[in-house]
Amino acid sequence: MEWYLLALKKYKDFDGRSKRNEYWYFVLFNFLITLVLGIIDGVLRLTLPGSGFGLLGGLYSLAILVPAVAAGIRRLHDTGRSGWWLLIAFVPFVGAIVLIVFLASESQPERNQYDS
Repeated sequence: MEWYLLALKKYKDFDGRSKRNEYWYFVLFNFLITLVLGIIDGVLRLTLPGSGFGLLGGLYSLAILVPAVAAGIRRLHDTGRSGWWLLIAFVPFVGAIVLIVFLASESQPERNQYDS
């Protein structure tokens, strides 16, 4: 839980680096929170008809958007890549796979241009 809170505290920090633990625990907790909110949306019938999107899940996704982008950029910095590599996710089929590989890569042990 501390990794999740750390990523939230650094929500506006697009500089620096994030270790794998910080990023992937952040992703895990986001997934679990989204899952719980989806269940609550379903039980309370807060989903938009025909779309499957729920009110609570949508609000949470909107609230967590900036911290998630910042954490992703810092994680890419830790691997020695520019944050602009996040945009590769928009390439159909292979973009998301390449991004996951980048985000799961080992950290650069030496200092790089993204160290603060």
